Amino acid sequence: MNRKVIVTCALTGAGDTTGKSEHVPVTPEQIADNAIAAARAGASVVHIHVRDVETGQGSRDVALYREVVRLVRESDVDPVINLTAGMGGDLILDPGEPTKQLPGTDLVNAIERLAHVEELRPEICTIDCGSLNFGEGSQVYISTPDMLREGAERIKELGVKPEMEIFDTGNLWFANIMVEEGLIAPPPLYQLCMGIPYGAPVNAGLLQAMVNMLPDGAQWTSFAIGRDQLPWVAQSVLLGGHVRVGLEDNLYLSKGVKATNAQLTERAIQIVHDLGSSVATPDEAREILRLEKKA
Repeated sequence: MNRKVIVTCALTGAGDTTGKSEHVPVTPEQIADNAIAAARAGASVVHIHVRDVETGQGSRDVALYREVVRLVRESDVDPVINLTAGMGGDLILDPGEPTKQLPGTDLVNAIERLAHVEELRPEICTIDCGSLNFGEGSQVYISTPDMLREGAERIKELGVKPEMEIFDTGNLWFANIMVEEGLIAPPPLYQLCMGIPYGAPVNAGLLQAMVNMLPDGAQWTSFAIGRDQLPWVAQSVLLGGHVRVGLEDNLYLSKGVKATNAQLTERAIQIVHDLGSSVATPDEAREILRLEKKA
């Protein structure tokens, strides 16, 4: 049981959700406003992607990140800022001619994926700890051991805490190897991601098994997607972890009721309190994770 819980709000993601809910933020101003609202609702951490303003699709544009981060840092709240560094790993193949890349491919090296992290120096950035068949069709997310070691080494040099995104047990195995090799500064931070096709399914027994694989002293959080998001808050806390909610992973507060990021944050905090735990303030989260606070 975790008695001091870090609550992360994942604001928008890169999925094709903008047409499914009017609450999914797209512009830098909308994303920053959602971050500020989530922080005011009690979120310890805000997890930030950006989107192309014209298409609504996920983007790696450093200028968009720069504007979101500026607006959040200049606001009256001070959440821990967690920037995704997972963009740039998308490979879409022609199944009949697998050496041919199809439109939608966005595949760059480990250092290019960190361009916004290099400039903006958030307290946390993500690192996706393995390759994955991503849903139906012929899309693959690419993150090889060589890429991961190179990215982790650079993130450490920048003084940023990597949040290691774990989509299956093999990802966790390799993340533990990076910890053993000294590429990850203590305490290592793991995000156990459940329900993303075709990674780890939403299964409490599997979550427990993954928690059992974590090294001593690790900090971890977990989330599940869709209708499992809010019940997973309790599951994660009960097993000793932190939690994540937000429109990146789930669009609904209850069946048929579309949510905002602030509402999902408020509901998560209510669940944490109902379990007898308390929510970490941003500064308490910084202390727990030993973060280097950025100006």
